[in-house]
Amino acid sequence: MAKINKAWVVAAAVLVAAGGYAKAQQKTATTAAAATPAYKTVKLDRKQIDALLAKPGELTIIDVRRPDELTRIGGFPVYLSIQNDDVEKNLAFIPKDRKIVTVSNHAGRALKIGDLLSSKGYNVVGAIGVQNYEEEGGKLTRIEPKAPATAAVTK
Repeated sequence: MAKINKAWVVAAAVLVAAGGYAKAQQKTATTAAAATPAYKTVKLDRKQIDALLAKPGELTIIDVRRPDELTRIGGFPVYLSIQNDDVEKNLAFIPKDRKIVTVSNHAGRALKIGDLLSSKGYNVVGAIGVQNYEEEGGKLTRIEPKAPATAAVTK
């Protein structure tokens, strides 16, 4: 029987283990890619948004966040607030003759709504997350919550 060199056995074991590891990594990457939805709407950066904001007459910003997110985080100075689930019910209020930018915290919801609006014939130029915008040096407008209504006192 031929003598087997221990170094060759160890090297073979390492190669087998490495091959298994590589296959596992490839499978993980494939699964992650499949789980991440692909959007047609482009995610915009701060410079692109600032350029669009320089021509406000051509732009409609649709913020799809909840009111508590708007007041806690802030947003752009002028926007149309339509929560994510209400966009389709409010299409009549969205102008078709302007460029549209959709907004959420990190652009996830904004990208989804951008695709929806594009499929309905709107001119969606992109989506942005306000927190990403702020991280890139952009300044958000702080939005104060409405004061609670007080009941009228009758005598």
